[in-house]
Amino acid sequence: MALTKISVRGAREHNLKGVDIDLPRDALIVITGLSGSGKSSLAFDTIYAEGQRRYVESLSAYARQFLEMMQKPDVEHIEGLSPAISIEQKTTSRNPRSTVATVTEIYDYMRLLWARVGVPYSPATGLPIEAQTVSNMVDRVMALPEGTRLYLLAPVVRGRKGEYRKELAEWQKAGFTRVRIDGEIYEIQDAPALEKKLKHDVEVVVDRLAVREGIETRLADSFETALKLAEGLAYVDLADGVVPGREDEASGEGNLKGAGLPANRIVFSEKFACPVSGFTIEEIEPRLFSFNAPQGACPTCDGLGEKQLFDPQLVVPNESLTLKKGAIVPWAKSNPPSPYYMQVLESLAAEYGFDLTTPWQDMAVEHRNVILFGTKGKRVPLTFKDGRKKYTVEKAFEGVIGNLNRRLMQTDSAWMREELSRFQAAQPCETCGGARLKPEALSVKIAEESISGPVRLPVGEAVQWFATLEEKLTSQQAQIARPILKEINERLGFLDNVGLDYLNLDRNSGTLSGGESQRIRLASQIGSGLSGVLYVLDEPSIGLHQRDNDRLLETLKRLRDLGNTVIVVEHDEDAIRAADYVVDLGPGAGVRGGEVVAEGTLKQVLKSKKSLTAQYLSGAREIAVPAKRRKGNGKKLTVHGARANNLKNVTASIPLGTFTCVTGVSGSGKSSFTIDTLHAGAARQLNGARMIAGPHDKITGLDHCDKVIEIDQSPIGRTPRSNPATYTGAFTNIRDWFAGLPESQERGYKPGRFSFNVKGGRCEACQGDGVIKIEMHFLPDVYVTCEECDGKRYNRETLEVRFKGMSIADVLDMTIEDAESFFENVPPIRDKMHMLNEVGLGYVKVGQQATTLSGGEAQRVKLAKELARRSTGQTLYILDEPTTGLHFEDVRKLLEVLHRLVDQGNSVVVIEHNLDVIKTADWLLDMGPDGGVRGGELVAEGTPEQVAQNARSFTGHYLKGMLS
Repeated sequence: MALTKISVRGAREHNLKGVDIDLPRDALIVITGLSGSGKSSLAFDTIYAEGQRRYVESLSAYARQFLEMMQKPDVEHIEGLSPAISIEQKTTSRNPRSTVATVTEIYDYMRLLWARVGVPYSPATGLPIEAQTVSNMVDRVMALPEGTRLYLLAPVVRGRKGEYRKELAEWQKAGFTRVRIDGEIYEIQDAPALEKKLKHDVEVVVDRLAVREGIETRLADSFETALKLAEGLAYVDLADGVVPGREDEASGEGNLKGAGLPANRIVFSEKFACPVSGFTIEEIEPRLFSFNAPQGACPTCDGLGEKQLFDPQLVVPNESLTLKKGAIVPWAKSNPPSPYYMQVLESLAAEYGFDLTTPWQDMAVEHRNVILFGTKGKRVPLTFKDGRKKYTVEKAFEGVIGNLNRRLMQTDSAWMREELSRFQAAQPCETCGGARLKPEALSVKIAEESISGPVRLPVGEAVQWFATLEEKLTSQQAQIARPILKEINERLGFLDNVGLDYLNLDRNSGTLSGGESQRIRLASQIGSGLSGVLYVLDEPSIGLHQRDNDRLLETLKRLRDLGNTVIVVEHDEDAIRAADYVVDLGPGAGVRGGEVVAEGTLKQVLKSKKSLTAQYLSGAREIAVPAKRRKGNGKKLTVHGARANNLKNVTASIPLGTFTCVTGVSGSGKSSFTIDTLHAGAARQLNGARMIAGPHDKITGLDHCDKVIEIDQSPIGRTPRSNPATYTGAFTNIRDWFAGLPESQERGYKPGRFSFNVKGGRCEACQGDGVIKIEMHFLPDVYVTCEECDGKRYNRETLEVRFKGMSIADVLDMTIEDAESFFENVPPIRDKMHMLNEVGLGYVKVGQQATTLSGGEAQRVKLAKELARRSTGQTLYILDEPTTGLHFEDVRKLLEVLHRLVDQGNSVVVIEHNLDVIKTADWLLDMGPDGGVRGGELVAEGTPEQVAQNARSFTGHYLKGMLS
């Protein structure tokens, strides 16, 4: 009997409270609920983990040791599972060699295509290089008009110095009688003595003949002789006139005139070799086009496409400083700056006439270049007493960049290398221009494009390029290319369908957002065409504009229609409404969550009185549009001429003292404008940060801000030892508080005693981890609770110190909400806990491992840390999609916090797709109109009402319905 449902019984993973649920198979299921209500615990840690574990356990013990085994989840039993594939919010790869094209395997097919269909072209002549057989050569000569007189020559010496006496004697001994030296034919015995230091061309005359029937055999033998003599090359020179079809070259207009090839010569090669420049390609195989293999990688940058070079922007991050005040950071490390370097600058100032007290930005460009890049040495005459003159070269000044390069080359110190590398930035490799490949690989072309051409296109344009490629090929090429093009076109089509048409194929995987990398993996899964699989996705709508969301949902439905079960953890309203089955977890978060509040079709869930999600979907609850928009404090921040990535010379202003949203479709240039230009430029000027801002003319109005703070979704720590308490600094206060208790004072305990990261107070059996890892080879690693401390991380003596009956281990195990009331009389700890609670993290435990926090939770921990600081009322806050992973109710809480920041006089700039956030903004900057090369413009700016009236704005189109 066919299975129709997945039955889960007694799920208790994390905060789940014995959940029993039946989910329909072959359906699109959305699991929703408040942040921390147990969605991921049910979808990933229970259903996916068990499906994956059972599948891997079906493999041999030998195979299992190479695979990551999942822990058995805390669940009584699950029935109806299929092999499970999870597509999570993890950036695909940080490897600089990984690109969108390699991750999706498009590049593997492209390498095969160029290897099998590509034609090598000579860099010198621009003509195709073809390997010819002797039969091809004979046919080519026989195609000449009958009676054509010609010489068949073996070019044995081409542009090399030497006398070649010995070689001439050997050729004479071998039976050859004539040679052509530097264009003149001689009998070998009459050959002139050659000038040793000059370059010569020497060709042995192998045969002289006229074209007529019956000479084919003689011609073939002569070609073989010539090819053996000249290592695969042979010339046929016509005695009278020019080669048919090359008349324009004889008149000096042809494209070979500059390459130095006479118009009466035909060159033959049995290798892939350019007869003019000697440019050769040994064999054309797929590895020739791999920048990860030595056969194909550019030798200068080793296939990375870029090199780390000292960057003037990092050497002088704050251009408003003077040389005396330490504008050149690597030379001003000490305070006051090094006397030696100051003397060098004083000497230069005296020589070139500039002042050390002039701000760097006001100095003449030539003076700045002298300081950064140095000077050439000058010839100085010295006159002796007897009147003789001698010239000596005065030592050149190497410049700051030259000085840093020399120090980097000479040092053996790892610390010094690391210190100097902070002033370096990646710049395109000068040899390959960022193409990553050897010249040989780039000389192979299809439809006049090397493999680096289509790889630099965005997916949307690559779709069109490959779709029309077959028409440009010969019938033989098209036959070979057809199966390869089918694979490439399918994969490009899937990327296009999940809304990634704006991504360049050579885009580095490490620069993709979590949502983008998830959709790339989703596209490759659709490409695999599997059915009967359980797919578990984590918020695939992240980073997607409403316009692109529809395409994503169609993709998910297609995955379902192939016969798969698709479980999506999602907060997006469109996704919830499109689902076949909805599961709402809650009612609260953390310990107050972990229960199924409502389940069923959308209609059934909407009837639930307990479900917060249902209340927001039905309109019973909503995030209100503000009664009036703030006008700001009258000052503004303006970015002039931003040109980073796809931005087209954008100039835009942000009114200070407002809540501003930067909106637009995916790939329209929001991050390029806000993060790469505004944040990087502001951080350099206000915070003295060593960041490279995207190309722009200037940013004005920064003098009205005192600092800039970016709050992104990167993890707050990469180890389980990091947690919200350590990140916000509350743990330092907690340790100080425990160290100040009477019992600690009596025992002489210092704050370090209460740290689980250092020896002293921690349990040494587990080194403060609370668990001990036991490697099981082909079974999953087992983590057992440490018997010594019973998982509390501290030794017995440390745990004896208590406050209100609680040890420090008990405090770390509290929720943030409980900790706030527990420390109500300790302001430093209470205030930090209060801020974490304010941003909606009351359910998280004080000592929860940073690695278990979602991106949205990590971002809110950072936000809480900033909010706990005393506000100056002049801070510029920049947030990148802060609503990621947030339920409608959590978004409402977050907006209260952000608007409170603005009410204190600060300015908040948010990149956002969530319409609930956008409609509450005071000012919008809408980028677009589309993604990639079709974006990069400022489509609309103004209040949400003004943007909603703009016909060009996709955001305005969706916003109109919200505002009405």
